[in-house]
Parts: sequence; C-alpha cells; structure tokens
Amino acid sequence: MADRAVLDPPAPARKVPSLPRMLPGLLRDPLAELVALGDAAQGRLVRLNLGPVRPYLVTDPAHAQHVLRDNAANYSRGGQGMLWRPVRRFTGDGILSDGPEWQASRSRMQPYFTAKRIDSLVETMSLAVSAAIDEFAEPAQAGRWLDAGAELGRVICRAISSVFFADRVTIADQLRIVAAQDAIVHALRFRMLLPFLPDAVPVPGDREFRRAVGAIDDIMMPLVRAERERPRDDDDLLAALTRARDDAGRPLPDQRVRDDVVSMFATATETTYALLTWLLPVLDAHPEVADRLYAELDEVVAPGDVVSREQLGRLTYTRAVLDELLRMYPPGWLLPRTTVADDEIGGTRVRAGSTVVVSAYVTQRLARLWPRPNEFDPQRFLGDQPRRHRYAYYPFGGGPHQCIGMYLFNLEAPLVVATLLSRYRFRLRQPGVPPAQLTVNLRPGRRVEMLLRPVAAAGRG
Repeated sequence: MADRAVLDPPAPARKVPSLPRMLPGLLRDPLAELVALGDAAQGRLVRLNLGPVRPYLVTDPAHAQHVLRDNAANYSRGGQGMLWRPVRRFTGDGILSDGPEWQASRSRMQPYFTAKRIDSLVETMSLAVSAAIDEFAEPAQAGRWLDAGAELGRVICRAISSVFFADRVTIADQLRIVAAQDAIVHALRFRMLLPFLPDAVPVPGDREFRRAVGAIDDIMMPLVRAERERPRDDDDLLAALTRARDDAGRPLPDQRVRDDVVSMFATATETTYALLTWLLPVLDAHPEVADRLYAELDEVVAPGDVVSREQLGRLTYTRAVLDELLRMYPPGWLLPRTTVADDEIGGTRVRAGSTVVVSAYVTQRLARLWPRPNEFDPQRFLGDQPRRHRYAYYPFGGGPHQCIGMYLFNLEAPLVVATLLSRYRFRLRQPGVPPAQLTVNLRPGRRVEMLLRPVAAAGRG
C-alpha cells in the first residue's frame, strides 16, 4: 500500500504526513483529519493514497464550483464507485442517478418542488407536523425518555407523507419506512467505506440492507399499483408520477415510479432527520443560543399553534441556527464524482477515470474561510457579514445536481423546530455533542435521548 497522501503537481508541493502518522487521527476522528489536510493544502488538491482507491480531495470553493457546476458534465456520479453504486442499490435509476435517466426524472419532478408549489403546501405540512407532535403529550406527562432521532423521523415522515402521498400511507407503515431507512443508511456504511469491492462480495450489513429495501417495496409497490388501477386527479407526487409519460408518450413503468418516489421520499426525510438530530445536543451545549431561540419562538409562536407561513418568515434567528447547523453538520457531507475526460483543477491535472471527492463538511470548516470554524455561531448568518465565495457554503450541493428538495427543507425544518420547541423544553439523558458517524449522511454517533416538558410546566423563555 502506498504510504502517503501527496499534493499533486504542478501545484506547489507541500508535504503531508505519511499514512502511518495519519492513521491514528483517521481512526480517532476521520473528519477532523480531513479538515486538517484541507487547511494544510491551502486551496490545492490533496490526493489520498487509500490502497486500491486514490481519490482527489477538493476543498477550495472555486474548485468545488468547477466540479459541481462549471464543468459538471465531466464529473459523473453515475452508478459506480464510492457512495453512488451502493445508494443506487436502494433508489434505482432516476433522480439519484446520472445521464438521461436522471435528466428525465429531474424534469418530471422539478415542477413539484418550486418555491411557489412548496409555499402552497405549508398549511398541509404544518397540520401534519402539529398532529405528530401532539403525540408527545403522553410520554411527556409520563416522564418517559424518547429516542430523539426516531421521534423526529416520525414527525418528518408524517409531514412528507402528507405532501408526497396525500396521507395514503398509514401511520404504521410510516414507522416501518423510518425504521427501514435507518437500517439502510447504516448498512450502506460498509459499502461506502469499501467502494472497490464488487457487489458479489458480501460485507456486513448486506442482509439487513436487503431486508429493509424489501420492507419499503412491500409498502411502496402496492401503492403504485393501486394508483395505476384507480388513478386520482390529485397533485401529490405519487399521483403525478403515475400519470406521467416518457418521451415516447408511454406510461412510466411501475419500477420507475417506485424509484423516483422512493428516492425523493428518502432524500426529503433523511436530510432533515439527519440534521435535526444534531439540533438538541447543540442547543444543550450552547445555552445562550437556546435561550435566544426560545425567546424568538415565545414571541412568534404560541404553544398549540399550527405554524403559518407568515410566522415562519418572522423566525430569523431560528433560520440562522439551522443555517449554522448545516454549516457544521451538512448531511450530504461527501459528494464523489468520477472524471469522464482529462481535466485540470487549480493547476493539477486530473486524468479520466479518477475519483474526485468534494466535501462540504471540509470546505465549511476551513479556517481561512470561516473564523473559529469549530464554534457554533448562528450570528454568521445574521446582519452584515463578509462576502464569501458562493461555494464556501454549499450544504445542498451545487450545479445541475443541486438538491431538488432544498426549498422543501427550508420550510420543513423550521416548521418542525418551531412547532416542537414552542410547545416543549427538553433535557438530554447524556449531555454534550456526540461524535459524528460516517454513514451516507452525517449522523450523531450515539443515540440522542430526550425528556420533554410542556412549555407551560417548564416556563417560557
């Protein structure tokens, strides 16, 4: 095995510690080690020698823009290699693939994710979120500890189900979907860390992955078939995709409808779930941020409110807290690409077939771009701030593959936060911010357990 990470010429060479020296740090805190490499590189590409895989790590905002937007056609996510091949085993062809299949899926679904369209769904989502959070009353009264991640997943699933399926998925099936997606994310971790292994070579998690995908298909495929047999005129995503036609005017196959619905549902729920699971530990560790957030919620949202679009617009500090949370814990922390043809990035020649890894996590923690990068400070997103490169902050990716559900997230996440924290205060069983776990999305490395108290009992402010 090659024993060092090197900065590729013609960029000026800078020595990087050999792999034996880096290994303890990689094992202890791989994300911190990658950020340290990015800081040391000072904007140059870093090539990592990881045995059979030698990816280029892209950290500079201008280089991220080159890969994700300016020359995006030359950087394919396709279905092979790190991350995308294992993800496609779950989502199939469609919005999370590349090429003509991706383009067709994106074109079909884009009208359902415009700002105007999502704005029209705020009331529907807010009612669903409110009903889901109402169910916290009994465990709060009983003083029962709750798995914050699982419960937030349930709330988010309820909201997205109301938008995508017009509430045609039962609550029991929603819980099954949340559990199955959680199992899939953890099972894919092994495939993501071993991208050079063929699918035929078994790894830990394969059996759980197949079982979880089967559980989701057992729910989704009958929904698609029932919609096909008894089509509705509704405009939810399931009804719309079932009515859709391909370029030849033919109905989409059931499998393609399933792939697109599952891809979007997983993206819309998993991104919000992964991020908001970090929120409670971060607020617990930063009481001054929590106090200011509570003060804003107390002023704008009364306990029991079904939060309106107008109220969301007044929650400027809540929005800043979420923006800073996205900076420090971007769910899509790793965006691998494969180079189609030879290219040059910042003076470094990158040959066709190379793996290029763009990481919002690393870029958004670089000291030269973000003063005090490891401190949680929502003030970065309030008032007059220094202008930064567009790709100094890109938690939803960029270019043609920028997350189609970005605007949905920007309404859904503050809606969940405002509804939950206007009604309850929380206490954590284990204080402190957990270490990160490297899965497909960035998740806390331990379970976050919470105890809820109604605001009236806990005291406002």
